[in-house]
Amino acid sequence: MENNMFSLMASEEYSSDRRCIWVNGPVIVGAGPSGLATAACLRDEGVPFVVVERSDCIASLWQKRTYDRLKLHLPKKFCQLPKMPFPDHYPEYPTKRQFIDYLESYASHFKIKPEFNKSVESARFDETSGLWQVRTTSAGEEMEYISRWLVVATGENAEQIVPEINGLKTEFNGEVIHACEYKSGEKFRGKRVLVVGCGNSGMEVSLDLANHNAITSMVVRSSVHVLPREIMGKSTFGISVMLMKWLPLWLVDKLILSLSWLVLGSLSNYGLKRPNIGPMELKSKTGKTPVLDIGALEKIKSGDVEIVPAIKRFSRSHVELVDGQKLDIDAVVLATGYRSNVPSWLHENEFFSKNGFPKSPFPNAWKGKSGLYAAGFTRKGLAGASADAVNIAQDISNVWREETKRQKMRRNVGHRRCISVA
Repeated sequence: MENNMFSLMASEEYSSDRRCIWVNGPVIVGAGPSGLATAACLRDEGVPFVVVERSDCIASLWQKRTYDRLKLHLPKKFCQLPKMPFPDHYPEYPTKRQFIDYLESYASHFKIKPEFNKSVESARFDETSGLWQVRTTSAGEEMEYISRWLVVATGENAEQIVPEINGLKTEFNGEVIHACEYKSGEKFRGKRVLVVGCGNSGMEVSLDLANHNAITSMVVRSSVHVLPREIMGKSTFGISVMLMKWLPLWLVDKLILSLSWLVLGSLSNYGLKRPNIGPMELKSKTGKTPVLDIGALEKIKSGDVEIVPAIKRFSRSHVELVDGQKLDIDAVVLATGYRSNVPSWLHENEFFSKNGFPKSPFPNAWKGKSGLYAAGFTRKGLAGASADAVNIAQDISNVWREETKRQKMRRNVGHRRCISVA
């Protein structure tokens, strides 16, 4: 390691103007659930690490960019992180506040202390030294972390997606927010609100707006799978997972869709058309998650939430749709999703693709070359992130233990030589 550090300092990439810190273990970028899970598994293996986080808290997406009524959409057993289950008294679908409390307890239990307000500007692998250089900024101060391993745990939802829609920025006079800024429908009571997007966030924001007596319309541009959250008192997701152990994916989809039809009925009359490919297969191939209904469909069927087609353009106080309709609106909520931000700071193109996800499909998406790892990019939620964390920690710990053993042997040899010379 000493030779590696000397080589790095002698290379052109090294700058003495910034603080340089050697990390005797991996650098983990991101203190969300994926980063915390990886850190906990490394702690359990006895491997040191550093977690850097651009925000001032853990799980900033959950703490700062989610609406008040949010609950986990899946049962808690599918959402707990490695080596620490949810408290027994938690409900089957923990609230946003309960999940944050769980994550804070998790970090405390495993003594995970991220370095907050450290925004990663760049990370690159130095071929000469065989080390990763991770450059961060904080309040104008630059710092560089040097490590054998880099764990990318910034997640699938690092940055909001704001689509370019004709007239939205230049002509529309009403309020426009992204779903990550939406907290409650209280401020929109009595107002005419257009929700753009029909995923889980769009459906739940529409439900919340309707519950607060907002005049709500939701844009549905394409087909979408809407499933009941539970079937006969059992989690729809849990049933799917159980069936996939024994049956092919196409048959699981056929069974789930048949059961969903019995619970929800046909939805095509309400402007909701199903994709040709089944929900589990679609999730596996594209990462697109089916909507798990928690009440929005009732509002749609009653007319409290109106389904409308794609947008043509906005003007000062209304929106024109592709079918010629014009709606007067006061506000727009963009439930248009998120994207990975990895390409903006990671200087590497073998493991990660341009969309910020690993090129290798699950289950091989967690490990790249030269000590590069990815946690939480499997499109399989918290369970996928937990599996990544376990694999990464085991892989790093095997190498770390061998290197630590060799270093101790070299020090012991050097010590004996000093004694003999003396």
